[in-house]
Amino acid sequence: MFTKNRIGLVLAALLVLALGLVACQPQSQVVEVTRIVTETITEEGQEVVVTSVVTEVEEVVVTATPEPVEEVSMVAPDPNTFVQMTFGDIGTLDPALGYDTASNTPIQNIYETLIWYNGPDPTTYVPLLATEVPSVENGGISEDGLTYTFNIREGVTFHDGADLTPSDVAYSYQRGLLQSDPNGPQWLLLEPILGYVSGDVTEEIQDGAFAGDPEGLKAGATPEELMATCEKVKAAIVADDDAGTVTINLAQPWGPLLATLAGTWGSVLDQDWTAAQGDWDGDCATWQNYYAPGTENDPITAVTNGTGPYMLDHWTPGEEHVLVANPNYWRAEGDPMWEGGPSGTAPLQTIIVRLVDEFGTRFASLQAGDAANVTVNIDQRSQVDPLVGEVCQGDGTCAPSDNPDGTLRKWENLASTSRTDAFLTWNVAADSPYIGSGQLDGNGIPPNFFSDINTRKAMATCFDYDTYINEALIGEGVRNNGPIILDMLGYNPDGPMYEYNPEECASYFEQAWDGALPETGFRFQTAFNTGNTVRQTIGEIWQSELAAINPLYQVETIGLPWPTFLNAFRASQLPIAVSGWVEDIHDPHNWIQPYTYGTFGGRQGLPDDIIAKYQDLASAAVTESDPAVREQMYFDIQQQFYDDAISVILAQATGARYEQRWVNGWFYNAALPGTYYYGMSLTGE
Repeated sequence: MFTKNRIGLVLAALLVLALGLVACQPQSQVVEVTRIVTETITEEGQEVVVTSVVTEVEEVVVTATPEPVEEVSMVAPDPNTFVQMTFGDIGTLDPALGYDTASNTPIQNIYETLIWYNGPDPTTYVPLLATEVPSVENGGISEDGLTYTFNIREGVTFHDGADLTPSDVAYSYQRGLLQSDPNGPQWLLLEPILGYVSGDVTEEIQDGAFAGDPEGLKAGATPEELMATCEKVKAAIVADDDAGTVTINLAQPWGPLLATLAGTWGSVLDQDWTAAQGDWDGDCATWQNYYAPGTENDPITAVTNGTGPYMLDHWTPGEEHVLVANPNYWRAEGDPMWEGGPSGTAPLQTIIVRLVDEFGTRFASLQAGDAANVTVNIDQRSQVDPLVGEVCQGDGTCAPSDNPDGTLRKWENLASTSRTDAFLTWNVAADSPYIGSGQLDGNGIPPNFFSDINTRKAMATCFDYDTYINEALIGEGVRNNGPIILDMLGYNPDGPMYEYNPEECASYFEQAWDGALPETGFRFQTAFNTGNTVRQTIGEIWQSELAAINPLYQVETIGLPWPTFLNAFRASQLPIAVSGWVEDIHDPHNWIQPYTYGTFGGRQGLPDDIIAKYQDLASAAVTESDPAVREQMYFDIQQQFYDDAISVILAQATGARYEQRWVNGWFYNAALPGTYYYGMSLTGE
């Protein structure tokens, strides 16, 4: 009788598999396994140790040998070329007319202003085409604050080789003021220099009857009126070529003037070159022929000739624009733009900015190292974050991420001076293709649909703000209760704001339009610029919320290419435009003005009495010298904005930027419209 007691199995040999394994996932294989088996056998009262060799066939799980992973290079494929991918095309390259980020980014690299920001600091300045920043102490600013004198730098040349003169500077400002396009930035200069609150240089011609109407101005204004306007502008901006100075005479003291002059609208043109392109030659007898041209009629909208570190190589609308370094840039090596800043010619020889609406394509290019930087919307950050190896803050401090081998650098928690909001058009243009039938018949809306305050309050209470912040802004947003952003003079943290409340929303719709909406319904389209998924989400939230209240409340969300969107918004064709504002200067006036009687107010077709009310309130606040009094004035304006429900104010998000770790020299300045390439470089092979 045998009793068997197995005490152990020892693997006798390593398996040599002749199978070529090509996948990284575990796989099952049927193999022969040879084992040495040691047993203790009890036989007739004795224990005998028996060793035997056993070959068995069994199924085992083996892990395939992974294919070698190609490492992503930590050096630039071409250290002389910076490739950027974004969405949103240039609207114009005329610095007097450019008033969007896509346009002003190349403008700030091609043209230059009298003064500029002190590197990353948006509140202090360094001289650029001027030799010093004027102050009361150095005599550049008069004691009464009404006169600013700039000494113009010598030895500066334009890209075509012509010398910069004080007359060029004065002409550039005069041309911008007289051009006074209603969709441009000149209101920023018209207010302090001429005292015009309308934002239009024709304010004193027949009570502003021709504002934004170039043909009407040419036909209806008298020669005397036209000449007087031009002479007033020329008296305000005076050049002295012999003394090498330009003097700006203000209509009123204006604290934010230096901040205003640092913007791209303060860029300097070559007068002779500009006139040679078919633009105004500086003669007061002809300025009206160049008033409010719009980008489509602007002679220099697609050509450039600045003094800056980059020149335009080409712009192919809808595809790309390319800048090349200016080999004759005037700034000498060793003469830094600011302390620790760049000098000499630009290290990056070529800047390629490609338009790619689809994020998957931008992301793939970033992964492969084909793009140095791409636009990443806030809701797309989670896809990119696993590739980040270094995290930097706005002050320039950096630290390794949880994945220190990651190939990307992320700049995070960038203090946002911009916000996306929803602008309700009180009087939509009659030719709008976005209001359906144009009637209150269930198949459209009348052009003045949002002139009823109940429809505006309904839209404000039908919006799910928490869903927007959590999903579109991935939790990185804080609501604002009016135009002014957080932590700025005039922002009242205790001010009222509309909350998401479907029952209140339904009630407001019931009160609107004499109670006709619940049974009749409505249909219109809300628009966003293609590629901006955050803005797309805003329209989709309304689409869902309104349909849930009443299936007859129909809102369609459509994406439009940026130039198409911008033109439709400017023409007041969009019943709701989902758009954003990036501050021009860090001052509450730069939020109140556009959101009431300025840029957005004009596009929304606000009525004259609303415009006049906010003009008076804002003009009083911006000229008030006592900060405490000024703050209370802005508190009152924000309250009035809430009461009027002019627009739907959403949330202020934090910014982030992603770039390859071989990118050097980028810095964050909240006042800049986009990337300033001068001084940036790439780590080469």
